[in-house]
Amino acid sequence: MGLKIDFHVHTCYSCDSSITLKDVVGFAKKRGLDGVAITDHNTVKGALKLKTRDILVVPGIEVSTLDGHLLGINVTTPIPAKLGIEETIHRIHEAGGIAVAPHPTAFYKSPPSRRVRSYDAIEVMNASSIPFSVLTYLSKRFAEGLGLPQTGGSDSHYAPEIGSAYTVVESDPDVDEIVCAIKKGATVPRGNGIPWKTRLERTVLSLKRKI
Repeated sequence: MGLKIDFHVHTCYSCDSSITLKDVVGFAKKRGLDGVAITDHNTVKGALKLKTRDILVVPGIEVSTLDGHLLGINVTTPIPAKLGIEETIHRIHEAGGIAVAPHPTAFYKSPPSRRVRSYDAIEVMNASSIPFSVLTYLSKRFAEGLGLPQTGGSDSHYAPEIGSAYTVVESDPDVDEIVCAIKKGATVPRGNGIPWKTRLERTVLSLKRKI
């Protein structure tokens, strides 16, 4: 059946996320996930601190480049922000990871440059993107045009969002094997957009935190 992995999860180590490391494990199990990739903004601290035998943890990062955001999957060393996207991809590869273009058609989410051709995969399903169906369709077209593997993730910043979208990966439960499977295209994005009720709950929680 393959592994169900949410490849885009933010923890409280991202300044805009309320998800604790304990939340990650609890909600991943609740959603029936086999694992998650921790992709905090410009830091790998959350990915390195999450130690558990309950789910598979894939270390990662979401880097703010000069040309939009970029996911580094299987990265355990910090990647500097505000570099050009080609240089960032090179740094991710040097760190032993793969570069995944997140939410490439969501203009309001700092998508990475669509002129680049050196991505390893494209995140075609991002549960937080609106309108979800339209942007998923356009992202799939983009990935197909480049002939690149496709992934899915929740882009969660609030615990109940975890697992809204995920990727089925035909791989053994080993991070290196999972990375190889992504590069081979042995992936199928699955899931839906984050429900409006959950989005509203996250907004209210965020406002309360600011008061």
